[in-house]
Amino acid sequence: MRVALGADHAGFKLKDEIKGFLASQGLEVEDLGTHSEEPVDYPDVAERVATLVAGGGADLGILVCGTGIGQAIAANKVPGVRAAVANDVFTARLAREHNNANVLTLGARVVGVGLAMEIVRAFLEASFEGGRHARRVEKIRALEARYMAEGVAGREEGRR
Repeated sequence: MRVALGADHAGFKLKDEIKGFLASQGLEVEDLGTHSEEPVDYPDVAERVATLVAGGGADLGILVCGTGIGQAIAANKVPGVRAAVANDVFTARLAREHNNANVLTLGARVVGVGLAMEIVRAFLEASFEGGRHARRVEKIRALEARYMAEGVAGREEGRR
């Protein structure tokens, strides 16, 4: 399995811990930055990870910032990405099983290293259950396709 990994400056240290954990599990890791605690803008990192996942260059993605929220919002703008913030093992597992999430986002200021590794493990080990959940995930994909086709994002810019 290939995992795309990224963080902003707030998540840099936790990202490196996760990178070591993933490597110890025999997974291929694509570290898309950042590579220091120098300030960077999380949407840029989220876009790199999300586009790699959406394009099939990685099976899953993991993003880390202060809360995980900004990374999730940014990553979810990339068509085909279903990013979920998880601050506990239960949420991480269900994000995959019920929502077929393909990107996990974590908050370095919210979870410690030990819990983060448990969350990552749960996310990686879970798999999509399909069934009734497949219908719902398909509706998410259809919403995404419809709004892309209608150019709603462009109209939002005009309102400002």
